[in-house]
Amino acid sequence: MEAGGAARLFALTEEIRAEFPRFRIVRKADSPFQRLIHRALWAVTLGGMRSYLDGYVTTMGQAVYVPAGWDDEDPDHQVVTLRHERVHMRQFARLTFPGMAILYLLLPVPMGLAYARARLEWAAYRETIRATYEIYGPVRIRQPGFREHIIAQFTGPSYGWMWPFRSRIEAWYHAAIAELEQNGAA
Repeated sequence: MEAGGAARLFALTEEIRAEFPRFRIVRKADSPFQRLIHRALWAVTLGGMRSYLDGYVTTMGQAVYVPAGWDDEDPDHQVVTLRHERVHMRQFARLTFPGMAILYLLLPVPMGLAYARARLEWAAYRETIRATYEIYGPVRIRQPGFREHIIAQFTGPSYGWMWPFRSRIEAWYHAAIAELEQNGAA
């Protein structure tokens, strides 16, 4: 474990605990509800979302549900992920659990044009881009694979094709980078 990454992870988890006293990390596989969500997502995406349990981190309230390999992840990768998830924790605090559920899951429709979900994820993925830059540098956020991964989250089955307009997501991505550059962060 890289010492700088471990120190960043410790500092971030302490910050999160100070802001969210009930913050906890839970293994998805240990949660019957998360396993149920996995099966439901697999069904509604016609098998397109197969990696919910083992490939995605999910936040509900102050609980962050992680895949089985979480403890083996690089601490810096965990920092980037937890910064993304902290955005969602703040959204839950602001919108309430029922409000977040309605916005995230239903408005205006559950799949295909889930604009509310896309807006919530735009905020979180903007933090992913910022954290990635701060830890790994500007080259990483400009790598085609990194960019494509983020764009695919919006346009593919992982989030139910929440915003399938690729050109809009590409424009958002480039605007996020431009904002970092304008503010002197990239």
